[in-house]
Amino acid sequence: MGRMSIPAGAPILECVPNVSEGRDARVIDALAGAIRRITTVNLANVHTDPDHHRSVFTILGPPPAVEAAVLALAEAVVAAVDMRAHKGVHPRMGALDVVPFVPLRGLGMPDAVASARRVADALARAFDLPVYLYGAAASMPARISQSAVRAGQYEGLATKLADPAWRPDCGPARFNARLGAAAVGARDVLVAYNVWLASDDVGAARAIARTVRESSGGLPAVQAMGVPLEHRRLAQVSMNLLDYRRTGLGRAHDAVSAEAARHGVAVKRGELVGLVPRAAFEGRAPASVGLPDISDADYLETYL
Repeated sequence: MGRMSIPAGAPILECVPNVSEGRDARVIDALAGAIRRITTVNLANVHTDPDHHRSVFTILGPPPAVEAAVLALAEAVVAAVDMRAHKGVHPRMGALDVVPFVPLRGLGMPDAVASARRVADALARAFDLPVYLYGAAASMPARISQSAVRAGQYEGLATKLADPAWRPDCGPARFNARLGAAAVGARDVLVAYNVWLASDDVGAARAIARTVRESSGGLPAVQAMGVPLEHRRLAQVSMNLLDYRRTGLGRAHDAVSAEAARHGVAVKRGELVGLVPRAAFEGRAPASVGLPDISDADYLETYL
């Protein structure tokens, strides 16, 4: 991606916007270009997936610059993305779907919360957009979970906005058919890790996901879902490791592999979405968790 030079000791905030466009290379390039025009941030990673129909941008820099980059991205998203024809395997409720801020060097969670709240207000004002706050920035306990905020997805958003309990934190309680709504939050470092099965058996992928995710009694701090990757003719176990200190890549990979074997399915490889802390490997070699081609550009520490 290329890296700008951040002065030693300067604070670094991370933001990982998820946009509901993963198929049109010209649009994705335009979105990345909008971020790059803010020359005081690093666009460290761009991950796209046509089946998820989603692109994930990893932005790092001082808080004011990162906030400016997110608003520049939002302007490009508003110009180019239309939810009315959007279909993908990943849950979503809007064009600029999720905007999480993560405190890194020299910052604490209150700093990330402050950035999230400023950006949420700016998005609502600039684009007449319904915006929900989640995670550490949530306005009430029922909105801490990103999954709860996004429940019903885009298709259920008009009904959700009509419910007084789900009035947006910023912006109008009015359905925007082209843009949907955005969720803006603050959280700790999350590792987005997918495992591709050597099979197109989506039923097996979903069964494996049920077994390994925390909500079903599986691994702590793990969210998981099984999805089809039609473009690759494979099934995928898509995971969020919410706290890599509790469950890292090694443990997650081994759990998926063991369950896959029980279903008579082999594991093909792993996939990272965005950056990863070195400690998330739990002392394992990257190849042992299906990531043989990882490079320095994939490690979070490279940018710190």
